[in-house]
Amino acid sequence: MLKYQHIADELENYIEEHKLQQGDKLPILQDLMIQFDVSKSTVTKALDLLEKKGVVFQVRGSGIFVRRHKRQGYISLTSNQGFKKNLEEFHITSEIITLDIRKPTKEAAVNLNIGLDDDVYYVKRIRYIHGQTLCIEESYFNKSIVTYLNKEIITESIFNYITEGLGLNIGFADTYLHVDKLNAEEAEYLGLQKGDPKLEVESVFHLTNGQPFDFSKLTYNYVQSQFFLQAVL
Repeated sequence: MLKYQHIADELENYIEEHKLQQGDKLPILQDLMIQFDVSKSTVTKALDLLEKKGVVFQVRGSGIFVRRHKRQGYISLTSNQGFKKNLEEFHITSEIITLDIRKPTKEAAVNLNIGLDDDVYYVKRIRYIHGQTLCIEESYFNKSIVTYLNKEIITESIFNYITEGLGLNIGFADTYLHVDKLNAEEAEYLGLQKGDPKLEVESVFHLTNGQPFDFSKLTYNYVQSQFFLQAVL
């Protein structure tokens, strides 16, 4: 993790731990430079990152303020921190359906910018929130980047493993939304009826150097799911 990302995480944790509310003021830039013993540019990058995530807003000449960035239980459609981070206040569990090494589908190869003969880790999981089915998750991980996965890792947070275990820096994600109806297999996994509505969220996650490493599709149970979007105008 880069220094400015670490500072951004520290500030976000501070806001959460102290239950700061929208409009509460954070320390000024110079105080943050002293606190973290870094340059002005590093603190500025950290604050810009938090502003893009909707955690803070900055007012020229006045300071840095907390932004009420989400309602409890809502899933961000613009986060690149991984699924479990979005709902860390809830009891999230996973059931592993498939974990194997295989060749990518054409769609996965295009999104990961790899060849059809390259290897990927294929992961299929059912996600539960407080024991209720939330979504089906299918992911293709470029094996040349994410070099190892096992059942223990994918039962928990794959993104935590990627950043902490592999030492990789996750940069950004491109996300696409599609509304459709459940097929028979999806309905069975989610405990719904064939033809019930679904929201399919397709994401390509990249490292800070621009390399795509994860192509994922999540099919959500419409009964359990709530989402939010943030915009910086």
